[in-house]
Amino acid sequence: MVALRAAIIGYGLAGRSFHAPLIAGTEGLVVTSVVTANPERQTQVSREHPDARILASPAELWENAEDHDLVVVATPNAAHAPLAGEAIDRGLPVVVDKPMALTSGEAEALVTHAERLSRLLTVFQNRRWDSDQLTLARLLEEGRLGTILRYESRFERWRPSSSGESWRDMTAPELGGGQLLDLGTHLVDQALVLFGPVTHVYAEVDARRGAPSDDDAFVALRHAHGVISHLRASAITAAPGPRLRVLGTTAAFVVRELDGQESALRSGARPDQVPDWGSEPESRWGRLVSGEESEPVPSENGDWPQFYALLVRALCATNSARGRDLASALLRVTIPVRSSVPQLTVVGTVISERTFHAWTSGPALSSACTLSFAITIVFIASARARAGSPTRPSWQLGPSSHSHASKRLSSSRSPAASAWSMSCVARVAVRS
Repeated sequence: MVALRAAIIGYGLAGRSFHAPLIAGTEGLVVTSVVTANPERQTQVSREHPDARILASPAELWENAEDHDLVVVATPNAAHAPLAGEAIDRGLPVVVDKPMALTSGEAEALVTHAERLSRLLTVFQNRRWDSDQLTLARLLEEGRLGTILRYESRFERWRPSSSGESWRDMTAPELGGGQLLDLGTHLVDQALVLFGPVTHVYAEVDARRGAPSDDDAFVALRHAHGVISHLRASAITAAPGPRLRVLGTTAAFVVRELDGQESALRSGARPDQVPDWGSEPESRWGRLVSGEESEPVPSENGDWPQFYALLVRALCATNSARGRDLASALLRVTIPVRSSVPQLTVVGTVISERTFHAWTSGPALSSACTLSFAITIVFIASARARAGSPTRPSWQLGPSSHSHASKRLSSSRSPAASAWSMSCVARVAVRS
């Protein structure tokens, strides 16, 4: 197989620790170029990927677009959509680190642009392949929990002081900073993949450390099939709760620890160089709980490398006559998923030809499905800024009896509006 040549724009945490090692460890992909103007990071690229070309700016990459088959955007969030658009203009498929965009309008424009030029565009939702998510999906498929009542998912940390060196801490949400856009995207995406469409959303977002960005976010989703998801992303939790607590009519599934793949990648490990990648020691397994009874549940191996393995298949398919025909056909599909909830906007984009996996299904999805494509869900809320606190709204979408504590939002914009958005990707199945 001829390796597909990837360019990574940005070599901070996402580019260096996640994308570069996953690409380097994927058969059929090679890191050809890295864009970074930071001298220290340029030295890191030379040491870690000696065959990669180092470019100081995206403009240099565009001048050499024909030498690449894929662009990965791993920059601070505000640059995601603009850089993805430039890559599409040059005929290149694009992987965008989450969130894909900062507003629904920006997201829809980017998707429309990709569809018009028949270019692959997708979002890096690697945490679909967390060990806990794969293990939970197995338990759901086996019916071990009964009917699911509530899904609780958390990324909680104790960082009582914001970091002046962190752009996520020091950037206002409307410019891409904060916990909601950083970790909330994963939490919402995982809930949608497991339990499907949402009819109501309630959320609380706050900046408690005094920094420009939000550091404490809670989102409640009511799914169409009755499951309620409680999702929390917080940097100010002195006593973090379990990573997952899933309550069913027969049993509960509780996972205390975070999937270990991020830690392994940040320590310099590569999936292709580590036997049994993504395995969790028994001490970190989740437990099946029924009252006083509790038993360990062997964990599925986490599999972040699957994202790029599937991407290679998609890119190879679109480089064949059959792949081009498939892409063209899928791009003509009308996506019948416009929500009736005024503040919930759904936009669509094809990402790949791939085999349907039962663990991604909910009751509404049939095993007859053999192809899937991605939709990008953009929750966009615009609220009038509070006097003296423009970056700290509490807001809700959909009916609620707590209107006295939250501000009802409209989808309209105004100069005084403070925009909050979450981008995530949920797979929708297409019958073969």
